[in-house]
Amino acid sequence: MAGWWLAPQRTWANLLLVSYGLLGLGLGGLLWIALHHVTGARWSVPLLRVPEAMSSVLPIAAAGLVVVLLFRPSLYPWSAPTFAAESSSLLQRFWLSRPFFLIRALTYLALWLVFAVLFARASRQQLVAADPPPTRSSLALSAAFLVVFGITCWLASYDWIMSLQPQWASTIFGVYNFAGLFVSGLAAATLLILWLRRHSSLEGVVTDDHLHDLGTLLFAFSSFWMYIWFCQYMVIWFANNPEETVYYLRRASGAWISLAIANGVLGWGIPFLVLLFRRAKRTAKILGTVAMLILVGRWIDLYLMIFPSQGELLPTPGPLEAGLLLGGLGVLGLAVFRALETTPHGPVTATGLRQNSDGL
Repeated sequence: MAGWWLAPQRTWANLLLVSYGLLGLGLGGLLWIALHHVTGARWSVPLLRVPEAMSSVLPIAAAGLVVVLLFRPSLYPWSAPTFAAESSSLLQRFWLSRPFFLIRALTYLALWLVFAVLFARASRQQLVAADPPPTRSSLALSAAFLVVFGITCWLASYDWIMSLQPQWASTIFGVYNFAGLFVSGLAAATLLILWLRRHSSLEGVVTDDHLHDLGTLLFAFSSFWMYIWFCQYMVIWFANNPEETVYYLRRASGAWISLAIANGVLGWGIPFLVLLFRRAKRTAKILGTVAMLILVGRWIDLYLMIFPSQGELLPTPGPLEAGLLLGGLGVLGLAVFRALETTPHGPVTATGLRQNSDGL
């Protein structure tokens, strides 16, 4: 609570970071479920309860985000009365008008929460009915979610993160946020699966082949994240437009550059070099370490998106960041393990075969 009095702007920025990060992990879980059903994947059936449990953090993350957007508009420079006079774009003034901004935010969150409830309901139906209809309904639900998610995730990243610097814009920013969201969701799910494999009934269910598949996904999407990062940077560097380069000039100066380097090394460099090797993908300790590094890289990535826009805030994370981060991890753990305790059976495959995962 001391943060609200001693460093209110930094505390609110951290709450935005933690809430947005948790929201990304929950959405990453929903995205995994949707892709599982749409692609007809079989290998991930025994693992499906983990991303389902991750989505249970969405209401808490959404509440934290709503608190920030409602009670700390000063995080966003465009909320100042002088912004309308400074902005040269009528569309920007309309899009960033506060009532419309809040309506959009509530719409995004409501849609995601509705889909989370529908996915949970479809999952419960599969626990009591081993026939094709629930799976077909899950397929239709997943296809609808992918369309809605693609649009809302793109718009939400623009609204909540990019508009922290309203004079800067990037057409790749939405894709970049999606890449970070999904790879962090994969990393979090991987850590949970490894823990459950060792301490619960997933022992003997999750094989080295499952670990290999998870490692391959982490390798692929961490590389995709870096590819999008490079595309955004390369286009802006090549154009050398002062209105665009200001974003990177701020993050490449002073102590910010150390965080930027750590972001690339943890989010892609180490995972790429380690997961090139088949043995690393199939070794639980190595895979878990890489997943943890990716999550740390994701936190630094969000830190770099948010904090440089907040005036003269010091770039070095401190006790306030550590405290709120640990609080966010605690909230995630409580939500996930509580959800796992209430779903003691495994999902049903597309052919109606029940996968037994008693104890989850």
